[in-house]
Amino acid sequence: MDLKEGWIDVNHTLSYYPQKGSRTSKLRISTPKTKAGCRIIPMMDAVKEAFQFEKENQLAGKGYNQTVVDGYSGFIFQNKYGSVMSAASVNKAIKRIYNDYNHEEEIDAVREDREPIILPHFTCHYLRRTFATRLCEVEDNPKVIQAVMGHRQISTTYEIYADSSDRRNKESINKLAAKLNGVF
Repeated sequence: MDLKEGWIDVNHTLSYYPQKGSRTSKLRISTPKTKAGCRIIPMMDAVKEAFQFEKENQLAGKGYNQTVVDGYSGFIFQNKYGSVMSAASVNKAIKRIYNDYNHEEEIDAVREDREPIILPHFTCHYLRRTFATRLCEVEDNPKVIQAVMGHRQISTTYEIYADSSDRRNKESINKLAAKLNGVF
């Protein structure tokens, strides 16, 4: 990651692998599933600011992650034990957040005599899917979307990640109508 230039270089993956004959897992570094998975992703300003904030917090408090996995170090996030974050721990945090929100929303809804607006169960992978959907809504060049998402085939992006929304469908029809307006 380069905070000065504002990009993230995706060139490895971190995974937990179960140990045979044990109830434990071991961290492993590997390459992404496909060559397209290795990519440079530009950071939005908000993402860059969040990473800068995390860096400053680590400098002022708990320090940097000291974990070494397969010879790699410099991991950004750490759990309460100082090791790298797993998808499971991120998903637990997300679950705590939406459960807390839902609990408060149910109380507020009763107090305000209305139906509660409840967040459904979701995981960190849903955040990737949502990002892909929003990117598809604002980016017209499919090759840009494919590169940012790290897909070998654009069909993967469109078939798996890019959901159509009623709002986006209406916007697209309105754009088409505006283009056709002068033709007919």
